[in-house]
Amino acid sequence: MSDAGSVGAVDATIVERARERAADAERVLVKTGTNSLTDDASRLDRVKLDEIVAEVMSLREHGKSVVLVSSGAVGAGMGLIGRDADTLERSQALSTVGQSHLMRHYTQSFDRFDQTVAQILVTRTDFHTPERFENLRTTVETLLEWDVVPIVNENDAVATDELQIGDNDMISAAIATGIDIDLLVTLTDVDGVYTGNPKHDPDARRIEAVDDNYEAVSRIVDETGAVEFGGIDTKVEAARDASEHGVPAIIAGSADPNVLERIADGASVGTIFVPRDATEHGGVSARDDPIELVGEPGRRVRYRGDDSDE
Repeated sequence: MSDAGSVGAVDATIVERARERAADAERVLVKTGTNSLTDDASRLDRVKLDEIVAEVMSLREHGKSVVLVSSGAVGAGMGLIGRDADTLERSQALSTVGQSHLMRHYTQSFDRFDQTVAQILVTRTDFHTPERFENLRTTVETLLEWDVVPIVNENDAVATDELQIGDNDMISAAIATGIDIDLLVTLTDVDGVYTGNPKHDPDARRIEAVDDNYEAVSRIVDETGAVEFGGIDTKVEAARDASEHGVPAIIAGSADPNVLERIADGASVGTIFVPRDATEHGGVSARDDPIELVGEPGRRVRYRGDDSDE
């Protein structure tokens, strides 16, 4: 049963300002999960991938720079060679098969728009080591100056921690806060955060905005069974972390038509996390320390073979 009454509405003026800020973003980080790129058999779905690419290019046509954080390597590997990711070792091996497959299709799809892309594979160490993070920042900044779309994913073959706890959501928040990103958009198979699980609860209602009502929202997410590895819980956590560091964040549905273009037009899409200014809200300062956003203790541990949209 939905619990809409326990989530207080955010002031309409605050929401409007946040939507306007999202629309005005010059640099956008788009994160897409495995379920947004694969079919029911875990095979890479070229139609879905082409739609994501077209959405990204709609932002480019608005004059925006885009960083794409893409999951899907393990899932693509599973579909390609018909093996299950039921152990860490298998997940790592499948990621090496799937990552090249994933990038080949991304390159082909972006080629339709004469858009050059670059692959960046990261591990937790890249965020915990200041020198390595600075190198990552410099590389991304240079690619954006060259009008290249960086495509970021975890280096699953060597990053055992990330394979276990699915940090792509948190990696997105860390990059967004560390590389002067103006907006974080997480695309998933549900079109926002709901007062219940919309796949099972017909009374569940989309939550328009998250601000001072975060604790109530977080409690509902925990109570509605969103405990899957890389599920809506980690997306909410990452969006909240980004907004606490001054970056507006939106969780929206990858299947919604023209979802990114509508965000760029300021439409009410998905659930927006209102960015907090340290001087007004007493929170952490914007771009304070992106390194702290990756590898937080207490994460749920599951393998990429589980049903998730990490």
